[in-house]
Amino acid sequence: MATTLSFNTKVKLNDGNEMPIMGFGTYEMDGRDAYEAVTWALEAGYRLIDTAEWYENEKQTGQAILNFCKATDTPRSDIFYTTKLKNNNGYDASLASVKKSVEESGLGYVDLYLLHGPIGGTKARQDSWRAVVEAKKEGLVKSIGISTFGVKHLQEILDLGIGVPAVHQIDLHPFMTRTAIVKLCQEQGITLEAWAPLVRGLRFDNPVVAQLAEKYKKWPAQILLRWSLQKGYIPIPKSASHKRIVSNTQVFDFELTDEDIEALDGLDEGLVTDWNPTECD
Repeated sequence: MATTLSFNTKVKLNDGNEMPIMGFGTYEMDGRDAYEAVTWALEAGYRLIDTAEWYENEKQTGQAILNFCKATDTPRSDIFYTTKLKNNNGYDASLASVKKSVEESGLGYVDLYLLHGPIGGTKARQDSWRAVVEAKKEGLVKSIGISTFGVKHLQEILDLGIGVPAVHQIDLHPFMTRTAIVKLCQEQGITLEAWAPLVRGLRFDNPVVAQLAEKYKKWPAQILLRWSLQKGYIPIPKSASHKRIVSNTQVFDFELTDEDIEALDGLDEGLVTDWNPTECD
C-alpha cells in the first residue's frame, strides 16, 4: 500500500464518500493568516482543508477556497472542507451551528462535519450527534464524524444506532498512539485523522526520529507525516510558513520500512500536546 501513495490518493470512508489522504489544518490562525496559509496550501496541492467554529476563521478559510477555485477553474467539489461544532449544547442549537458554519464558509455545503469534542455529558453528545445526522439528511454536510472522543464517548454514539461516524479526528503520533481508541475505530470502519501529527515540534530532536531523518535525508516533520500515512491515518499538519507548507507535501518519494514503523511505534509516552478530553464524563 505504502508504495502506491501519492498526494492525489483518496481514502474511501464508510459512508461511501472519498477523502484526501492528507490535509491542511488552520488551528490557532486568525482570519488573515488563515486566508493566506490556506491559499498557499491549495497552491501547493492540498485538497483537504480543516477548520472549526472554534477557530473563528471559517469565513476567511472558505473565501480562500472560493477565490482559489475561481482563479484556477478548480471545481468546488475538488476541495474537501472540514469544520466542527464548538459546543455540544442540544439538538436545536447544534443544528443551527451547522447551518451557520455552512453560511460562514460560503461554500454551499460542508464535506465533513465533526463534533469537536465530547465535553457536555452523554445527553449533550447524543443530542448533538442527532443534529449532525439530520444535517447530513438535509444535505448541509456530506460526511459526519467526531473529534477527540474517548472509547466511552464513541460507544455512546454507536449505541444510538443512528449512524457510525465516518471519521474520528484525534491527536495521533508516535508519542501518543491511543491504542484502545484506534482499535475501536478500526473495528467500526471509522477513518482516523491525525491532528498534531508533528507533535507540535516537541520531539523533532528525538533520537529515533532524528536517525530516520538522517537515513532518508528528510526533515523530522516529513518522517512523522510518513508514519501517519503508512499507519493509514490522515494527517492534517498546520503551518503559517509557506516553505513548511510546501515541505510537508514532500513525503511521497520515500517509504519507511516495517522496522522503522516499529521503532516509531515504540516511542509512545502518552504525550498530550494540547487538550485531552478523552477521559471526561
